[in-house]
Amino acid sequence: MKDLTVILVNKPGTLADAFEALGRAGINVVGSCGFPSSGEGILHVLVEDAAAARQALVGTGLTVRDERDVVIVGPLPAQPGTAGALLRRIADQGVNVDLVYMTEDGRAVLSGDDVPALAIAAG
Repeated sequence: MKDLTVILVNKPGTLADAFEALGRAGINVVGSCGFPSSGEGILHVLVEDAAAARQALVGTGLTVRDERDVVIVGPLPAQPGTAGALLRRIADQGVNVDLVYMTEDGRAVLSGDDVPALAIAAG
């Protein structure tokens, strides 16, 4: 699976545009997160077919800024401290995580500048 970084205009409807475009293309979004940054909206979507997802998003007039490999861990137990323990284990091995969000079924999506080392550390 791949994480796509999609740039949105920070106004009503652009988030819906992105998800509708993916739905029309038959792309299932396995996980996502979104937030505002420097006047634009940043949307991360986890998809199986990154090329088709990119085509659907760009075809709707949206910008895909990045495509990243990720490590998916879990599902994690829904209890306090679980994510902290996972991230501490990774950090203690000297591996940096610069992207984290959850899937709809409780798996952690992680990425960083050294994805193979991250995969080993996340074990």
